[in-house]
Amino acid sequence: MNTHTIAGGGQLRLRVAEASDIDTILALIHELADYERLAHEVKADADALRDTLFGDRRYAEVLIAECASQPAGFALFFHNYSTFLARPGLYLEDLYVRPAFRGQGIGGRLLAHVGALAVRRGCGRLEFSVLDWNAPAIEVYRALGAQPLDDWTTFRFTGPALQTLATRYET
Repeated sequence: MNTHTIAGGGQLRLRVAEASDIDTILALIHELADYERLAHEVKADADALRDTLFGDRRYAEVLIAECASQPAGFALFFHNYSTFLARPGLYLEDLYVRPAFRGQGIGGRLLAHVGALAVRRGCGRLEFSVLDWNAPAIEVYRALGAQPLDDWTTFRFTGPALQTLATRYET
């Protein structure tokens, strides 16, 4: 897809993930979860990823970053929608660069590539969340021009709370 020279003179290749990348994607998800101290929350497996990323209905897209043919990181994103703009947006669910490849601009390249996709697709926004304690990521995002949404609080329904909500007003 795209090849770039990165810090240190190495070659970075960004490409759209394929179904044959499932094991790599799953490994990167587990590494990200370890980094974010959320390994206990990972329920993903190869079959679920294959179905949701490459099945009849694709819920998300994945970019793989490779250096010297080695997976260096990934970005997983999907479309959302802004009623205020009446335009689609992209939501970056995960951006992860393996420790051995950090500090070379790979995360910035992945983010810029997703941003370029958003522009080409006519999206009005590119949004993502970052853990409050992840100062290195926050620094990168701010340096690239991202603005924090301090007035918003993220909420989530999951597990039993989601099931309860789904049945709360059934007649």
